[in-house]
Amino acid sequence: MARQPRLSVAGYPHHIIQRGNNRQVIFHTDEDRKAYLAWLAEYAQKFDVAIHAFVLMDNHTHLLLTPSTEQALSGFMQSLAQRYTQSYNYFHKHTGTLWEGRYKSTVVQSDRYLLACMAYIDLNPVRAGMVTDPANYAWSTHRHYIGQQLQPLVTAHKLMWTLGNTPFSRERAYRELVLAGISQDQQKLLTESAFKGWALGDESFTAEIQASTPRRVIKQNAGRPARGN
Repeated sequence: MARQPRLSVAGYPHHIIQRGNNRQVIFHTDEDRKAYLAWLAEYAQKFDVAIHAFVLMDNHTHLLLTPSTEQALSGFMQSLAQRYTQSYNYFHKHTGTLWEGRYKSTVVQSDRYLLACMAYIDLNPVRAGMVTDPANYAWSTHRHYIGQQLQPLVTAHKLMWTLGNTPFSRERAYRELVLAGISQDQQKLLTESAFKGWALGDESFTAEIQASTPRRVIKQNAGRPARGN
């Protein structure tokens, strides 16, 4: 069966996961990570993609971003992956494929899942046992949103303004939100939707997304459609 095209809808947040081939390490040093972030910023500007959140794990990345056009996402991801691969191969004397096939992605309903997705991204290093507090991990946007480390490449989603009336109140509220964690059900939804490419949201949201694309955006129910009476 032919693969469906990726779901890419202008003006909506997208959760992206990209892994190293066979889960190989893609970031060996801080210089690797700095280079990736530099190109992340460069291509985000070139393709007019707003970066809301990210985490760089040893063998994969998570991004939360909003593309300005339907074509922006693929151009951005292709350019970023190719440029980082060139650098990685040069400095680490590597040949062959760096990335595991196609990146995974889904469209996320802002008011229902965006903050949960940001917490999910921030908590990756905690789930991996690398740190006990997401604030102790330098390679995510968590420190940016709690006021500890400015990331100029980050564009806050408008939903962040609902967390408080001042920067301090928003930072404190976001910190508390992340430390409260997310449920196992939310974690499963966020993971599976990205890997399977289904839009993540309620019925009205998925209907809205479906109206903008001929590509099917949710999984069909098993079995034949019911006959009318």
